[in-house]
Amino acid sequence: MMNGAELFLVLLIVVAPVQEIFSDHTLQYYHTAVSSPDHEMPQYTSVGYVDRIQITRYSSDTGRSVPVAHWMERLEPEYWEEETRNNKQAQEASRRNVKIAMSRYNHTGFYTLQLIYSCEVRDDGSTRGYWLYGYDGKDFLALDTERRVYIPLSEKARLSAQRWNHLKVRAGERAKDYLEKDCIEWLKTYMEYGKKELDRKVRPGVKVSSHRSGSTMKLHCQVYGFYPRDVAVIWKKNRIDILPESNRHVLPNSDGTYQLRATAEVTPGDGASYSCHVDHSSLDEPLIIMLDGGEHFTSHYWIISAVTVSCITIAVYVYMFWKMRRSGRSIYSVVYRSVKQATSRDPQTADQPRQEAALPPLLNRQCVDRNASLADNRNPPAETTLLIITCPEVRGAINGAHEEPPGDRDPRIRGT
Repeated sequence: MMNGAELFLVLLIVVAPVQEIFSDHTLQYYHTAVSSPDHEMPQYTSVGYVDRIQITRYSSDTGRSVPVAHWMERLEPEYWEEETRNNKQAQEASRRNVKIAMSRYNHTGFYTLQLIYSCEVRDDGSTRGYWLYGYDGKDFLALDTERRVYIPLSEKARLSAQRWNHLKVRAGERAKDYLEKDCIEWLKTYMEYGKKELDRKVRPGVKVSSHRSGSTMKLHCQVYGFYPRDVAVIWKKNRIDILPESNRHVLPNSDGTYQLRATAEVTPGDGASYSCHVDHSSLDEPLIIMLDGGEHFTSHYWIISAVTVSCITIAVYVYMFWKMRRSGRSIYSVVYRSVKQATSRDPQTADQPRQEAALPPLLNRQCVDRNASLADNRNPPAETTLLIITCPEVRGAINGAHEEPPGDRDPRIRGT
C-alpha cells in the first residue's frame, strides 16, 4: 500500500446544493512546500483563487486559513476552522514529500515541491479540470483525467506513479472524483458569495502608439482597466492580421482589473493603415482603434447612430410645431408674414401707398386650412421668428419662383 507521505492530503468536504451557474469560471489551488524555511519563505503555503482572484491563504508561519477576498468573510467560522485543520495535515505531509523527492534526485539544499489543481465550469455547463505536481520548478506528475491515472513527467517520478496507480490505492480516481464533484460544488458556492464582483464587466481603455527603428516600425496597443481577464488583441495592416510578438502577458492592476500590451513590428508602406482590434466580454462589438487616433466600431454602430440623430431631429421639430400651435399661433400667419416681408417695396418708395402682397392662387387653394384662410389672419404675432413651410408652392412664393417640381407634393418642415 502506498505510503501516505507521498501524497498531499486532498480536501474532501461535503457541501450543500447551490444554484446552477453556467458561465466560464475556475477554482484553482496552489500548494507550495520548501525543503527549508531559511530563504524568507514559509515552509508551507496554500492559496486559492476564483477566476484568478485570490480568495484564501494558509501559511505555516501563522498556522491559520484566512479569507482574502472580502466576500469570503461571509462563510461560517466552522468553515475556516475545518480549512485550518486540513491545511495543517497537508503541511506535515508536504514536509515528508519534499524529503522523498530530494532523496530520489540525491539533492541537498533548498528545493520546492508544488501541487496545482483546478476545476472549471464552461459557458455551456460542461466541466473540466487538471491536477499537476512539480518539483524544483519542473513538471513531475500529472493526472490523466480520462484514464484516472497519474502520468510520470520525469524519470524519477515513475516510482510514485506506479504506487499511486496501484489497484489498492487508486489515487487518480480520488483526484478525478474531487475535480468533478467537490471542486465544482465549492466553485459554485464561492461564485454565489462573490457574484457581484465576479460577474462585473469593465470596458477596456485602449491607447495606440508607434515608433520607428531603422527601416521598421514598432506598433504598441495598450489595453488597460478591463475585467474579466480574458481579452483578444490583434494588430491589422490594411485589415489583414499582423502576427504579434510572443512576449505579451495579461497583468493585474491594483484595483482588480487587468492590462495588456500588444506589440507588432512592421515595415511601413505608403498608404498603409494600421489598427488595433480589441474583443472583450464587456463590448457588444470589437473595438477598433486606428493608429491615427480614430475610434471605430463595426458597421451597425453607424446605422444606430444615424437613426438616433434622425429621431432626435424629428422630435425637436415636432415639439416646436406643438409649442407654436399651443400658443395660438397659426403656421399660415407665419407664412403670410414671411411672404409679405419678402415682397415689400424698396425703402426709397416708402412714401407711396402700400398694397398688400398678392399670394399665388395655388397657395390659397392648397396650403391654407379650410377653417382659417390666409386672408382672415392679417396680423401675425410680432415675436414670431420661426418660418414653417408646409408645401413647395409656399417656398416658391417666398423665393419668387416655384423651386420644387410640380408633381412633388411631399410636405417639408424647415426652421430658420
